[in-house]
Amino acid sequence: MSDADAKQIERMKSLLATQKSAFRADSHRDVNRRKDDLDRLISLCQKNVDAIADAICHDFGNRARQESVIAEIAFTIQDAKHTKKHLSKWMAPKRKPLPMTLQPGKAYVRREPVGVVGIIAPWNYPFQMATAPLVAALGAGCRVMLKPSEHTPATSELLKTLIAEHFEEDHVTVVTGGPAVGEAFSKLKFDHLFYTGSTQVGRLIALAAAENLVPTTLELGGKSPAILTDNYPVRAAAKSLGWGKCYNAGQTCVAPDYLMVPNGKEREVAEEIIRVVQHQHPEAASDDAFTAIVSDRHYERLNAMIEEARSGGAEILQPDHDVEAAKAARKVPPTIILNAPDDSKILTEEIFGPILPIIGYTSLDAATNYISDRPHPLALYVYSSDKQQTQRVLNATQSGGAGVNINIVHLSVPDLPFGGVGASGHGAYHGEYGFLTFTHERAVLETGKWHPSSLLAPPYGKVYEAVAKKQLK
Repeated sequence: MSDADAKQIERMKSLLATQKSAFRADSHRDVNRRKDDLDRLISLCQKNVDAIADAICHDFGNRARQESVIAEIAFTIQDAKHTKKHLSKWMAPKRKPLPMTLQPGKAYVRREPVGVVGIIAPWNYPFQMATAPLVAALGAGCRVMLKPSEHTPATSELLKTLIAEHFEEDHVTVVTGGPAVGEAFSKLKFDHLFYTGSTQVGRLIALAAAENLVPTTLELGGKSPAILTDNYPVRAAAKSLGWGKCYNAGQTCVAPDYLMVPNGKEREVAEEIIRVVQHQHPEAASDDAFTAIVSDRHYERLNAMIEEARSGGAEILQPDHDVEAAKAARKVPPTIILNAPDDSKILTEEIFGPILPIIGYTSLDAATNYISDRPHPLALYVYSSDKQQTQRVLNATQSGGAGVNINIVHLSVPDLPFGGVGASGHGAYHGEYGFLTFTHERAVLETGKWHPSSLLAPPYGKVYEAVAKKQLK
């Protein structure tokens, strides 16, 4: 461990102690102050659009500005506005019915902040995946320590600077550093730990948090499938899937990871998707609207996946492109793979790039069985003009979320929970679901000075016998 990492780890411990002390002194932030917190985050975004987009572009080598503006900055602004609009309702105590045997009195649930929370953000959407859970935590009245990814250092440093300009350190703070800092961060005694990233690292995060019984929300990944049925127009599906697969160059946790089509349609669908992406990105290497792969290591991994599939007999389809220019720009052109070996990495590992393997299926049941035999994905997509077919797919599978005749944008619906199931994660956020993630629902029963329950205390007599007899019926 470097001296810099060691100093940062000690600083994190001190920051946590400071925030915990501040929370104890002010644990019930009222609605107006929470709305002010959200306004500060909105202002941070609105005043720094160019700086944020430029930092993300610098980290990726090239990140489509349009993607950064909509998927990162505007997403956070709209999420914060939605939370602000509904916050009073979400915070209000919730009355609950009281059984006749426990009356008179009233039962209700208080929605209280859990305390100091840690947020570990990934590199693929380095601003939004840090600030969206921050919106939820601020709405819930929590204090926050945020650890952005070391793979996007320019964005991380900018976020650290902007947060420090808009929030006191004992309220929201950003800590940066490499794997050693990240590991130490996951072991801190937070009141809740929120992690977005790979399933492999998610397991380590869960183990680290468990040492201190820290509750976690894990937003992981997995191989999100798409199913095309025989009655859905191929071109319409190709336009949707081509866009979703190439958005952020496929570096999206809910991007379709493989496509299942009826046997015999594999080539038709593959060629149509290639035509679509060729139109969307005529020359991937020079098109600023086509995002680069975030690092040399990730770029080499994706190309190794393609070559492994090719050597196993798969057919590789790509639009015409300048191979050397694409390599120099660290861009993998949109790629469709046919007949990939079952044990190839392209079919067994999450891809996280603009590569889409296509698999033929004999029947819809065979397709859903293929999906169900594998770990539950973060998302599932079905393209069908038949509502009964759609329901068959949804009934026969499990996934964190789903899209019907659309992909990836279900996570933009503010009132839908976003989260995984099984290997793709646990817990959810966005909208009220995010607010509740960082909220403790505290049960309260309130009565006057005297309550009939006192009649049930020893020595047990006729009242007890009458009540017990009635309760046992």
